[in-house]
Amino acid sequence: MNLNALIDFLLVASNEGLGKASRASGISKATLSRRIADLEEQLGVRLIERSARGLKLTEAGELLMSRTEAPLSEVAEALTAAREGLSTPRGRLRIAAPVLFSQLAMGRIGAEFCAAYPQIELEVIAEDRRVDLVEEQFDVAIRINPSPDSSLVGRCFARDRLVVVAAPDVAKPAPGKVGLVAAIVMPSFEPTQWRLDDGQLILQPNPTLRLSSFLMIRDAAIAGAGAALLPHSIAQASLTRGELTQWGTITGVEPELWVLHTSRRLAAPKVRAFVDFICARFPDKALLLNA
Repeated sequence: MNLNALIDFLLVASNEGLGKASRASGISKATLSRRIADLEEQLGVRLIERSARGLKLTEAGELLMSRTEAPLSEVAEALTAAREGLSTPRGRLRIAAPVLFSQLAMGRIGAEFCAAYPQIELEVIAEDRRVDLVEEQFDVAIRINPSPDSSLVGRCFARDRLVVVAAPDVAKPAPGKVGLVAAIVMPSFEPTQWRLDDGQLILQPNPTLRLSSFLMIRDAAIAGAGAALLPHSIAQASLTRGELTQWGTITGVEPELWVLHTSRRLAAPKVRAFVDFICARFPDKALLLNA
């Protein structure tokens, strides 16, 4: 059965005529009449008696109207409620974000976002693993330099740079030759050179301490354990306080933070709200953290 034809029948029946139903709905009388005739043919019964004085429901028409008017009204109300609900940011929003970014930024960002959108229940999972948004039921993922993924769309909201730093009393090698330096590195570090400021200074790190967190590496550098390669956002406060000095910037490498979700066209209002919010939080894409 064509549900639209049933809706048109109820429209005509409740308005007691084609003319009023047409004016109320904007559907021509001819179209309404044809749809009701099609419905009658599908059911094999006459629903409306047509005469010069107007339309009158048959016994079958009265029965059909009494049994379907209330349920269809409830369906219409439910559809309206769904449309209104989907147009307003609300509901639970699950976000996966890198551990360090979560620890340094997502507490404040989350509080500000929830204050702006009180109908959203925000859940942030600190996770360095690359989560599957669909399988693990995440709405949004924040990733650093994400690899191309045709199933995800998103925006870059912040950029950082990599700097080599050390405590003020650690001697900086002179330019002009490769300088061997004691270095604090990640456990995954592989032998490589640090080329600073377009090759003006080239360092050969000699790992003396391996730590799995940039915060631990920064603190070890402050303690004088050696040179360290850090995101500027992590070193910035220590540089400002004079606890560290900056030897140079790794050129050609720019960490980017992206906010990703599964669909641009069908993104829920709560997802669009968060994407817009976090992008506005870093208007010039400068990554400033309370590190």
